[in-house]
Amino acid sequence: MSPTIDRRAWLKTAGAAVLGAGLGSRCAAPVTETPKLSRVRVSPDRVIRTTVGLRPSRPSGFVLKSERLGDKTVIHNYGHGGSGMSLSWGTAHLAVDEALKTGETRYAVIGAGVVGLSTARLLQRRGFEVTMYAKDLPPRTTSNMSGAWFGPTSASEPGHITPEYTETWLKATRLSHRYFQDHLGDEYGVHWLPHYAFSENPPDPEAPRGLEGLILDLFPESRQLEPGQHPFPSPYVRRRWTMRFEPAVYLGALMRDYRLAGGRVVVREFESLDQLLGLSEPVLVNCTGLGAKLLFDDEELHPIKGQLTVLLPQPDINYLMVSGELYMMPRRDGIVLGGTHEEDEWSLEPSDPAMRRLMDGHMEFFGAMT
Repeated sequence: MSPTIDRRAWLKTAGAAVLGAGLGSRCAAPVTETPKLSRVRVSPDRVIRTTVGLRPSRPSGFVLKSERLGDKTVIHNYGHGGSGMSLSWGTAHLAVDEALKTGETRYAVIGAGVVGLSTARLLQRRGFEVTMYAKDLPPRTTSNMSGAWFGPTSASEPGHITPEYTETWLKATRLSHRYFQDHLGDEYGVHWLPHYAFSENPPDPEAPRGLEGLILDLFPESRQLEPGQHPFPSPYVRRRWTMRFEPAVYLGALMRDYRLAGGRVVVREFESLDQLLGLSEPVLVNCTGLGAKLLFDDEELHPIKGQLTVLLPQPDINYLMVSGELYMMPRRDGIVLGGTHEEDEWSLEPSDPAMRRLMDGHMEFFGAMT
């Protein structure tokens, strides 16, 4: 989005795109052909790396608010769980709305993951001076260890969220969806891919409920495939399109854009809130993820350890699959196998049992494809 484009007009295009997608989903044509999809070649000799990341999870969802601490304004934008990539532009947009209320022109963004980079870029687009402070930079951030595709519903847990959070989440989700479409293509590593989800039971005509039910129009060409209409070892398959992100490409491009726009980067770790409040900038945007637990004493914030096993690239794989806890994501840097979820685990050491479970589960799934 160019800074010369009227912001209100741009948001109208986002609304028009949503309306069009919603109308299209109600007029879906039946699926009559079996898609021709290749099997992923899963074997130990194709493994190229294993990565571990700690998701900054909060059952009640991300924190997006402004508070006054001494002579500083702190704008919080953290706690996105497994949806940091998906929600990054949307919560950044809302954080910048809070920043505009201060009337200040100099900002410190704390954290260089996808949420921090997105927030810094949007502040720059408003013409502000931005300095980013971070302990780690791409490719060493938690965001670099993510899957990642457009899946904004894992930032909270059912039963823990309020109507106010739902409203904010919905705004952030729709804003992110529109911003990402301005970054489609090889330069940013954002592409549309078909997404296949599996079930042993016929679909519930009233499902999905909850947050996902509010954004069905954001996933074009959503279809239920019956037995015989797909090559997978599951009687019922739901196919829809979603956006896939390649973290190494995407985060590198955002950092490049930030630097080209005059952004400063200071590598620094803050061990206390007093150190953070000692910065010279009058407004601090807190995008520290799990770091907010120590700095701001957020007792609800906790880590969820996720582990990925990456296979050699396989160019003929051009779809994403989710089967129970397992998922497969093709990228240019390899085939990503995921599906681990360890609550309150701070270790960044890879687990051999978790890797074997991922490998065995995916080997069995793809071996049963027809």
